[in-house]
Amino acid sequence: MADDVCVLVPTLNEAETVGSVVEAFLEQGYTNVLVVDGGSTDGTRAAATDAGARVVEQSGSGKGQAVREGIRLVDAPYVLMLDGDGTYDPADADRMLEPLRSGRAEHVIGDRFADMREGAMPRLNRVGNRLINGAFRRVHGREFGDILSGYRAFTRDSVERLSLTADGFTIETELSVECVKHRVPTVVVPVTYRPRPTDSEPNLNPFRDGGRILVSLYSLARMNNPLFYFGSLSLLAGLVGLALAAYVGYEWFVRTPPVSHEVLAVVGGFALLVSVQLAVFGVLSDMVIVANREQTRRLEELTRQLVEQRDDPDDGTPDGVDADEDPPVRIED
Repeated sequence: MADDVCVLVPTLNEAETVGSVVEAFLEQGYTNVLVVDGGSTDGTRAAATDAGARVVEQSGSGKGQAVREGIRLVDAPYVLMLDGDGTYDPADADRMLEPLRSGRAEHVIGDRFADMREGAMPRLNRVGNRLINGAFRRVHGREFGDILSGYRAFTRDSVERLSLTADGFTIETELSVECVKHRVPTVVVPVTYRPRPTDSEPNLNPFRDGGRILVSLYSLARMNNPLFYFGSLSLLAGLVGLALAAYVGYEWFVRTPPVSHEVLAVVGGFALLVSVQLAVFGVLSDMVIVANREQTRRLEELTRQLVEQRDDPDDGTPDGVDADEDPPVRIED
């Protein structure tokens, strides 16, 4: 049954493809299709309406804004989100939703690289995607395969716990980071990624939006991996301070006659002092984050135990689990 799913499709000038996307989901029994349009001027809203979708026009602009507004309008426990450009295959919908329905995950990412058709992604974009995924793995310590994928499935309850603020194409990055931050069980499933139809123009600029994604990825590390965030700033300040100190030392001890650079010496010393302070701040912030995560984990375990006791007042321990052992927690990558 697909009555428990809302298909969320953010669009902007996708008149050539959005109709076929909506019709494909309706044919599979997904009757709750919500199209959130960002002010298209090519007849996208009319095409989606004629195909049978519920269409709303977002109040702001940008894909992230469309996703946030769409989530507030969702009236189903599961959300299946994808772009309206025809690059994702609606036939993968059941595969995306299975981990949610089975309870194995609360957030699912469709891995485009598992079955990427020829011509679906330019070589430059592919290199950029690999770079961004590597940066995510290094900064946030998780392997999600394809964090920029627009094919997502998640429970409405889980996404309501996330703090989403992105307006543009950084929304996928923010979703991935927030899943790590809030320990949302996440799995990655293979999906098919097809070329855009020849009449459909891409809305993403690889250089502009790629740069924004990298900046967003780094800035989001401030709350999820402060040791990396402040440590990198500390390293930069330290290198500047050491470079200035080396130059001042060379001018004074090697040059004949010696040349004094009092101002540069003060700036170099200040940079080294800032470097040490940033490093200490990063360590302290990391300790706070770790302690907060542990406290959150214990509160979640206590909540789960209280729910189990309410459901089974005679025995608060689930069948097959030793009361002296920690409840099993399964988080799949």
